[in-house]
Amino acid sequence: MMLSDAAATTAGIVLIAAVTVTTGGAFLARVASGRVAATEFQRTFYRAGHGHAGVLIVFGLVCLILAESTSLTGGWAWLARSGVLVAAIVMPAGFFLSAIGAGRTSPSRWVVLLWAGAALLVGGLLTLAVGLLTG
Repeated sequence: MMLSDAAATTAGIVLIAAVTVTTGGAFLARVASGRVAATEFQRTFYRAGHGHAGVLIVFGLVCLILAESTSLTGGWAWLARSGVLVAAIVMPAGFFLSAIGAGRTSPSRWVVLLWAGAALLVGGLLTLAVGLLTG
């Protein structure tokens, strides 16, 4: 199966961007070693953000390939192809940004990004599922 030019370009960009997940891993290592002070809440949200980023990038690339098999067009095709990949940015941003701040023990208003990312994730998955089931 050959990828469309748009899918191949998107996949290439995502793979380059995935390298940034290693930055999150290095940050988590500093938190775990005590070189960066963090509350238990912050450690939990930082781990969740890093984990979601990695898993959603891989899942998003799978969805990108599967979307090539649908007849979806326009915005629906974009959502099926890229919804999970955008969620891979937005959800982790919600985890990380809502936990930033010395001594923080609960999420800041940035937690709204977590829910926006979840909506993109669900929307992308459902759209792709319908596209695959309907041909």
